[in-house]
Amino acid sequence: MASTVTHFEIFAEDPASLAQFYRKLFGWQIDKATGVDYYHIQTGPAEAKGIGGGLLYRPIPGPRSWVHYVSVESIDETVELIESLGGKIVREKAAVPKTAWYAVVEDPQGNIFAVWQADPKAFPPLEPED
Repeated sequence: MASTVTHFEIFAEDPASLAQFYRKLFGWQIDKATGVDYYHIQTGPAEAKGIGGGLLYRPIPGPRSWVHYVSVESIDETVELIESLGGKIVREKAAVPKTAWYAVVEDPQGNIFAVWQADPKAFPPLEPED
């Protein structure tokens, strides 16, 4: 039996401020759970069956995480927004030939994730000939 991804969690030093970062960046609905230090994340409308997640205080030291790819309409605009919100670029925009553009980024609290723009025409620039 194959295992499926059920959800994701984002670890934070300050969950409330990081929740605001992801709300502004992706428009996610993020609500604090009653009575516990945990935020529920809904990545899209319920009928879209998008993957859900949570945000909580970092339970372990260091960047031990999976890289989640988040689909965006414009990789360039998203990377610009990430930087304006205090995030960093870990790997510049690159092509998955004839599939998509992606960039690996870091949120303001050091969590790494990737953004993905589907594009069947994506292709890396040609290397100059010597």
